[in-house]
Amino acid sequence: MKSVQQEVDERSNLTSNNKFELLLFRLGGDENGERSELFGINVFKIREIVAMPEITAVAGSMPHVLGVVNLRGQIIQVLDLPAIAGVKPKTGLNIMLVTEFARTTQAFAVESVEEIVRLDWNQVMSAERTAASGMVTSIARLPEVDGVPGRLAQVLDVETILRDMNPDSGPEINQQTVGAKIHIKPGSVILAADDSVVARALIEDGLNAMGLPFIMTKSGRECWDQLNSIANAAEAEGKTVHDKVALVLTDLEMPEMDGFTLTRNIKKTGRFSSMPVVIHSSLSGTTNEEHVKNVQADAYVAKFSAEDLASTLRRLLRQ
Repeated sequence: MKSVQQEVDERSNLTSNNKFELLLFRLGGDENGERSELFGINVFKIREIVAMPEITAVAGSMPHVLGVVNLRGQIIQVLDLPAIAGVKPKTGLNIMLVTEFARTTQAFAVESVEEIVRLDWNQVMSAERTAASGMVTSIARLPEVDGVPGRLAQVLDVETILRDMNPDSGPEINQQTVGAKIHIKPGSVILAADDSVVARALIEDGLNAMGLPFIMTKSGRECWDQLNSIANAAEAEGKTVHDKVALVLTDLEMPEMDGFTLTRNIKKTGRFSSMPVVIHSSLSGTTNEEHVKNVQADAYVAKFSAEDLASTLRRLLRQ
């Protein structure tokens, strides 16, 4: 039997191989409770999984907010995830997923938890070209089990869900929060990567407020391909990639290639090795920050503070 430390080390080492673990759960089905689909969330975002405790309703709450719970002295808001997804649980709201990311703690009520699966990010494809709503960021192809064809799991974009639930709670992004405009070499840009629609919009607003030109991509793979394309074009002009790209700003969780792998590729490739890389992620905690150091990223900024992002970019771009 593996020790707790072995489990932690094994899970932490996944980031070295473009892999991650996905917690699978069900929310319910149609109005008759049928066709219950699989959903998933990165295990790194889960603080704990508990049987549904007693919930205290809060007067005047937003729709789909069940109320709050007192979990070992911490008051946590509980969201009705099946209602948000437009499905009906057949057996009720039985499980509470407590999540930590983007500097906040919140809980989601779900019908049931299935299992944890270990996947390669290559098994995850963007949902933007599918009929998925904005709350699904990607689709995971699960491996075949006992001859049964691999299933599909919808990976939720929790950032979008929370923003939809609290549309007025977003960060204020303007000249006051980001400070004076940042100047970079004429003709160069910030190359950014994030798979969340909401996160991309916030990043774009922030970079625009900072006066920084940018190219936005939707995955680590797209960002890596774009960086190589820019470098090849620069070399054809007798220049280097540094004349065209001032800095790479990347999320961690992304389909096809995650931010750890993207950063590692950049730092291990000769023509890119001195390119500043900032990891900008809702995955917080000392474990992830240690991984950031291991892949030699130049900085880590937790989502989403335009002020923190601006000060980090300003410091690195000055260097």
